[in-house]
Amino acid sequence: MVMDRDAWNERYRGAELVWGSDANCFVEQVLGAREAGGRALDLACGEGRNAIWLAPRGWSVTAVDYSDVAIERAQKLAAAAGVEVEWVREDVTSYAPEAQAFALALVSYLPVGRGARRLALAHAAKALAPGGELFMIGHAARNLAEGVGGPRDPSVLWDPDEIAED
Repeated sequence: MVMDRDAWNERYRGAELVWGSDANCFVEQVLGAREAGGRALDLACGEGRNAIWLAPRGWSVTAVDYSDVAIERAQKLAAAAGVEVEWVREDVTSYAPEAQAFALALVSYLPVGRGARRLALAHAAKALAPGGELFMIGHAARNLAEGVGGPRDPSVLWDPDEIAED
């Protein structure tokens, strides 16, 4: 089931921190070893945990999410951590970031159908500067049979071949 803005706002209202305050472990593992390279774009940032983790490591971060509750919470968490992040309240399927301006675009667990995901990825790709990196984390379609947790709706699960094609 794809959730709209109101449903995400309700989900965020229902818990102190839906995803916790620590960065995603895969973000830490992969991006922690990278040298900061300028501007980073965090699409569908939720409560901002990855953006807040990137900022003190030398990245100038723009974080985008359409949940008002998540962005407000992210702003408070960033202030408490003493880091600056540009927070944008927009739908990542229609948000068009500055072209060729980011060294990193992060898409973490974006639970939308393929058409919406393709739009978000197209915006992310256009935002990347030459040599920039698109880093994605998500639940694969095989998660239904082999994985643990995550969405049970196959329409929002990723297929690696589709991602490569997109």
